[in-house]
Amino acid sequence: MSRIGKLPIPIPAGVKVDIAEDNTVTVKGPKGALSERVKGGIQIKEEKGCLILTRPTDSKPHKAMHGLYRALVNNLVVGVTDGFSKTLEMVGTGYRAQAQGDTLTINIGFSHPVVLKAPKDIQFETPAPTRIVVKGINKQQVGNLAADIRKIRKPEPYLGKGIKYENEHIRRKEGKSGK
Repeated sequence: MSRIGKLPIPIPAGVKVDIAEDNTVTVKGPKGALSERVKGGIQIKEEKGCLILTRPTDSKPHKAMHGLYRALVNNLVVGVTDGFSKTLEMVGTGYRAQAQGDTLTINIGFSHPVVLKAPKDIQFETPAPTRIVVKGINKQQVGNLAADIRKIRKPEPYLGKGIKYENEHIRRKEGKSGK
């Protein structure tokens, strides 16, 4: 059995889970509501304060879908209770960011500032001028938006300047040898 798929998903207090006829799981919690349609023949049921996903056969596609949908449904529950966040750091002279409401203004060495508007359910924070925190309830949206911000100016390997994730290690290259 799938090691991920067989694990039950505990439902915390204050979270309401609805399972529709077409296998759509809707999770409502203190931070908002999310839904996901479970496909691939995977069945989902609620028992004893936990969600349990089962697969119809032990074929390879069903095993893959079992672990995938268990992880996706677990992300729904975690998202509406705790939320997700990604932290980015800017390295370089004069690089800075400023969050105002749902807009993020980034000065990253271009002739103009880069202005980003946050999608629904996503917030920007700038605890320091060189740090950007992307927060939200949908893990996929948070990750995609953080990747888009990083894509504005990827870290380069010679000086390490650019936008990088908080725990990302940049492999540095040696410069020209002066022979």
